[in-house]
Amino acid sequence: MEITEDGTGATRLRTAIRDQWEELSTSERAVAQYLAGAPVEQLLFASAQELGTASSTSNATVVRALQRLGYAGLPALKRELANDFTSAVAPEVRLKQRIAHVGRDLASIWTDVFDEARERIDQTQRLTEPDALKRAVTALAEAHEVFCYGIAASEPGARHLALALGRIGRRARFVSETGFALADQLLALGQGDAVAIFQPGRQLVELTVMMERARAVGAKVVLVTDELGEAYEDQVEAVLTAPHTPTGITAESLTGLLVADALLLALATLDESRAVDSSHQLTALREQLLRPKRRG
Repeated sequence: MEITEDGTGATRLRTAIRDQWEELSTSERAVAQYLAGAPVEQLLFASAQELGTASSTSNATVVRALQRLGYAGLPALKRELANDFTSAVAPEVRLKQRIAHVGRDLASIWTDVFDEARERIDQTQRLTEPDALKRAVTALAEAHEVFCYGIAASEPGARHLALALGRIGRRARFVSETGFALADQLLALGQGDAVAIFQPGRQLVELTVMMERARAVGAKVVLVTDELGEAYEDQVEAVLTAPHTPTGITAESLTGLLVADALLLALATLDESRAVDSSHQLTALREQLLRPKRRG
């Protein structure tokens, strides 16, 4: 059993299949054999249902086989394979392959998008521990002001969190500067504040500087990420997992936005009167802005 493209993710899959082969059921072996022989790009774009059909099993069997092999689910396997695939294949080539996979069948396109979104959402729900969520909510609830940081594809989650925090009566600011410009924002970070960082996988120097600044002034950090949990878990209050897209079929910001929504709802329930009062004031201000101008 050999993977078509060799690489770190492919090697890990091959090793897992070899090590766990005797522990797999007959149907799980069928899944493993298919995974071992399929091209990486084919696995990246396949849903659990498609893999079940291709291996003459079922989507439930695919999920069980992957878990037996040590993966949290199909998105976890795709993420490992994608790391090697995206570094070796040019973006325009990946786009062509993505288009070739979905074809022009609108029903297939619709299904592919929702299948990947569902897989990412399910994994987001499974991978964040309740204790981590509790620590994150506590850190933000106790904060004098929350600095919400996100750049590029991570910007929507951070911007959404900052805006919605203000709407439930909590002080927050959106931060997206990089390089020297970030220093001015970090200067305002003080004791009793919190930083919510949205960054899926790249270890930017800005993250290190922000965390060091937070530690120096006595601010807490919540990290919303996909791959950086282990690297920064000792430097932050909590890590919330938001898996990114291995294919580009769904928006990178999808899971980060959902994590932000969970935090917002939790914070609103902790201080219902503040949230309701702020909502009332916001509505009143909007109504004033919508009033027709009086003619002189």
